[in-house]
Amino acid sequence: MDYCVLGTNNMDASIKFYDSLFEQTELSQVLSTDRMTFWQCEDFSFAVAIPFNEEPASNGNGTMIGINVGSSEEVKRLHCKVIELGGTCEGKPQQRGPKFSAYVRDLDKNKIVFSV
Repeated sequence: MDYCVLGTNNMDASIKFYDSLFEQTELSQVLSTDRMTFWQCEDFSFAVAIPFNEEPASNGNGTMIGINVGSSEEVKRLHCKVIELGGTCEGKPQQRGPKFSAYVRDLDKNKIVFSV
């Protein structure tokens, strides 16, 4: 995956959430405007954005972003971090088929899976 953008209705809260979530990862905040904030590593970009059409941001049922985080310990750490930051659990860290994964929702209820 090259990049992912998730909608937000509260840019300040989203920036604080993702800055803290990504603080021990390769993703670093690289740019922030009044509508979008970007985090980037060598081969992936992530952003939160106020929707261009100025309608409220919403999440899709069955829609999620999957991020390979390299180890089962990192899956567990990031799952705990999301909960600590006010996100919610959608599936505790465990083996699911060929992947070890955990499912969470951010402050805007966007669904994210951390896996290895």
